[in-house]
Amino acid sequence: MSQPTDEPVDPPRRTPRRGRRGAVAPRHARRRRAGAAVVLPAIAGVLTTALVLPAGYAAYSYARFDRGVTRVDAIPAPSSSSTPDDVDGEAMNILLVGDDHRPDGASPEVLAELGTDDDGGATNTDTMIVLHVAGDGRSATMISLPRDSYVDIPGHGRDKLNAAFAYGERDGGTGAGAQLLVSTVQDLTGLTIDHFVRVSLLGFYDVVSALGPVDVCLNAPVKDRWTGLDLPAGTSTLDAKQALAFVRQRHGLPGGDLDRQVRQQYFLTVEAERLLSAGTLLDPVKSGAVLDAVSGSLEMDAGLDVLRLARQVQHLRPEAIRSATIPITGTPTITVGGRPLSIVEVDHEAMPAFVAQLVGPTQAYEGSSAADPSTVTVQVLNGSGTSGAAGTASDALGALGFVTAEPGSSPTTSVSTVRYPSGQEAQARAVAEAVPGAVPVQSADVTSVTLVLGTDGVAVPLPAPAVDPGAEDGPGAGGGSGADGAGAGDAADAPATVEEAAPPAPSPTPAGTSYAEVRCIN
Repeated sequence: MSQPTDEPVDPPRRTPRRGRRGAVAPRHARRRRAGAAVVLPAIAGVLTTALVLPAGYAAYSYARFDRGVTRVDAIPAPSSSSTPDDVDGEAMNILLVGDDHRPDGASPEVLAELGTDDDGGATNTDTMIVLHVAGDGRSATMISLPRDSYVDIPGHGRDKLNAAFAYGERDGGTGAGAQLLVSTVQDLTGLTIDHFVRVSLLGFYDVVSALGPVDVCLNAPVKDRWTGLDLPAGTSTLDAKQALAFVRQRHGLPGGDLDRQVRQQYFLTVEAERLLSAGTLLDPVKSGAVLDAVSGSLEMDAGLDVLRLARQVQHLRPEAIRSATIPITGTPTITVGGRPLSIVEVDHEAMPAFVAQLVGPTQAYEGSSAADPSTVTVQVLNGSGTSGAAGTASDALGALGFVTAEPGSSPTTSVSTVRYPSGQEAQARAVAEAVPGAVPVQSADVTSVTLVLGTDGVAVPLPAPAVDPGAEDGPGAGGGSGADGAGAGDAADAPATVEEAAPPAPSPTPAGTSYAEVRCIN
C-alpha cells in the first residue's frame, strides 16, 4: 500500500547548481528541508535595509545593497478580464518566498556546515509569507501560507502551493515562476501583491551570523534527529547553525509544518527586536554587515523601492509586528493519480473575513456614512449550519427597515460577513451597524450587499416592540366596547417584553499574534 506523500503530485523540480540547471530527484519526507527557514532573511533584508538606510549613511548603504540584489520581472500585469479590487489601498503587500536553491557562492564547506550537502536543492517554495505593511507604516502583519495548501494554480489545475513557482520557472524562467506564484497567491487570498522577494538558503546563515547569537525560549526540551536540534527547556543562545535547525524542525511538533510556521514567526519577531534596537541601527559596522549578507542572496521585483519602504516603516516597532496563518479546515490525505497525498485544506469561505480582519476596512468604507435602511437591499445567506437562520435574519432585517431579497444558503463558514461590491460602502455600513460582529468585506463576487451568517453565532437583533403608554393605566384604560372595545387593556393583559438593545460591536483589536508578547513557545 502506498504511503502518503507530502510532495506535490507532479511538481517540476529544477535547481541552479554550480552554473547549470538540471533535474533533481524527488525530495523525500526524511530529507532535511532548509527552504522553510530561508524566507526569514528576506524579511530581515527588507526591514533591515528600510530601517538602517535613514540612519545617516543612506546613499552609500543603499548603493552597496542594491548592487548585490538581483532584479526579476516578478509582478504580472493586471488581466483585462479580471481586475481584482485592491482592498487595502495604500498598504503594501510583499510576497516573501524561500526555497533551498543553491546560489553559486555556496561552497561545499558552507553546505556541510548547514547540514545540506547531501542534496542539490530545489526551487519548490517551501516557505511563503505575505508581509502586509499598513499604509501609515506603523504596523505590519506576516501572513503565512502553508506550502502544502491545495489550491488552483492558473494553467496547471489543483496542486500544492509550493509547486507554483517551479511550474512557472520550468515554462519561462525565474520571472515566470515568480509571476505564476504571485497570481496564485492573489487568487487564493484576494490581496493585491505589490512586490516580490526571494531568498536563497545561504542568506539565512549569513544574516544570523552577521547579527550574532540569538536567544530563544522553549516550553519543553527538544531533541530532533532530523535537524540535529538539541535544546533544553527555557532560554538558549543559538548560533547560526542552531538557528537554522530551530526554524526548520517539524518532526516532533504536534502540528508538524503548521507548528514550524509558529517557530518561524517567533524567531523573526525576536530578530526584528534586535534589528530595531539601537545597538544594531546605530552600529554602522553591524548594519553594513547585515546589508552585505542579505543583498547577495536576494531576488526582488524591479519595482520595489527600498527607500520608499524605508520612509513607510520608519516608525515600526516590534510589538506592532503580528503573525497569522491563513484559515484551514484540516490536513487530510487525499488520493490523486492513484496515490495518497497529504495536503493542507484551505478554508476558502473564511478567507475574505480573515483578510478583512487583518488589513482593516477599505479607505472608501472608512469614509462612508451608513445609508438609510429603506434604500438598502440585502440578501442573507446561511453558512452557519443552523436550519432557518437565513430566513430569521432576513425577517429581522426587514423589521429594521431594510429591503430584503430571497434568503439562500452558503457553504459553512466560521465568520459572519457583510460582503459588498465596490461603490456600495454606505449600504454595507448600514447592514454592518445593524448586525454587530459581522465583518465588512469588499468582494468582487457579489453584486449587492450580502450578509453571510457563520458559525460564530452572529445574529440580527430584533427591534424592540413598541409599548403603548396607556398600558400602564390598567385594564380597560382608554379602550372602547364591544368586539373592538377592549383596546389597550388587552395589550396590558399580555406581558410586555422589551428586548434589550444589542450590545455595541467590540472595539477592533489587531488580528494575529504578536510574538513580542510571547516569551516561550513549543
